[in-house]
Amino acid sequence: MARLGSPLAIGIGENEDEFFIASDASPFLEYTKNAVYLEDEEMAVIRFHKGIKVRKIKDDSIVDTYVQELQLNLEQIEKGGYDHFMLKEIHEQPKAITDTYRGRLLRNEAIIKMAGVEDNMKRFLNANRIIIVACGTSWHAGLVAEYIFEDLARIPVEVEYASEFRYRNPIITENDIVIAISQSGETADTLAAIKLAKSKGAFVFGVCNVVGSSIARESDAGAYTHAGPEIGVASTKAFTTQITVLTLMALRLARAKGTISSSDFRQHLLELEMIPNKVEEALKSDAHIKMIADIYKDVRNILYLGRGFNFPVALEGALKLKEISYIHAEGYPAAEMKHGPIALIDENMPIVVIATKKGHYEKVVSNIQEIKSRKGKIIGIVTEGDVQVKELADHVIEVPETLESLTPLLTTIPLQLLSYHIAVLLDKNVDQPRNLAKSVTVE
Repeated sequence: MARLGSPLAIGIGENEDEFFIASDASPFLEYTKNAVYLEDEEMAVIRFHKGIKVRKIKDDSIVDTYVQELQLNLEQIEKGGYDHFMLKEIHEQPKAITDTYRGRLLRNEAIIKMAGVEDNMKRFLNANRIIIVACGTSWHAGLVAEYIFEDLARIPVEVEYASEFRYRNPIITENDIVIAISQSGETADTLAAIKLAKSKGAFVFGVCNVVGSSIARESDAGAYTHAGPEIGVASTKAFTTQITVLTLMALRLARAKGTISSSDFRQHLLELEMIPNKVEEALKSDAHIKMIADIYKDVRNILYLGRGFNFPVALEGALKLKEISYIHAEGYPAAEMKHGPIALIDENMPIVVIATKKGHYEKVVSNIQEIKSRKGKIIGIVTEGDVQVKELADHVIEVPETLESLTPLLTTIPLQLLSYHIAVLLDKNVDQPRNLAKSVTVE
């Protein structure tokens, strides 16, 4: 077998004549934790009683075979008492976020330690801009990161769909840093975007979840999210852990550049450390969200609105719903409502509005009033204790208060649960939606 573009993993069983071949290691984890990953233009020859040999396709030269021990266990890829992997992974987010900042966020010392950033600090500080390339949910995490990097570290950021970036002729220089985001580390378009960026001299920093994945190997440096295996096709904990890693990076660079004060830096560290507990609080709205889901499960269209840091969350909320329930949903900047979407609003149209106290609150309230005057059904995602939106909305879902830049880590939780419960009530295959794959490893 040979690899060209798409990933290829070979599991090596305890029996010398037992091998498993897949694009990802998780299918054979039950049988072995030892795997060999092929690089592009390599082929593996397996012979009974003779084991495996890896060769270069071009010249037939033998390649040293590196057997990697997988850092996974079977319990991590089982449902553990939950009805679906997606629900389990939603509830794993407090732990996943903690695992992601553990050893990196040292609040008592008021420092952030990230080897991939520290070793390349000069590059980051001298960068003209950061270009983020990603697909799907990872692209939404990149959009959140754009707001965070520009707000805290004052570095210009562009966020690109990897699938578009690779097929045009982008202007890239040696002073650009490309951050490639992917849960699996095997996304075909993102890998191709990395190769294009490197060919033009850019420095590539990978953010992915799977240790030893293609993106981890292709990047010049990087950071893992430590979310643990994500089995459900609709990404949940990968999204919040990607935002966590990118926030840590932005804070570290902001401190190095002097664009954040010592007191603000400490406040951000404290608030980020408290996020897992606040996610736990947000998860307590599960039963309330299920009730709302039952009311709206039969609608055919839903609009999601957000501003600032929460505009990408609106996009992600809409994506989650359409992925697993097959209901048409659209995310929009709340300020753009008057430029088209307002024409859709009537008594049959539910609108999810993210209206936290820290994010242009009064302007979002004005949007809600306009929706109300057109008889739209309003589901408000609000800060705990909110009074104003509660008086206007048909339903509200509260999340704990935090810094504005960290609100996406909380506001995304009720949107994940809303999508999940609507899909379950519609009897959809939540973990394996039709036509979708967990890792898009082909073009």
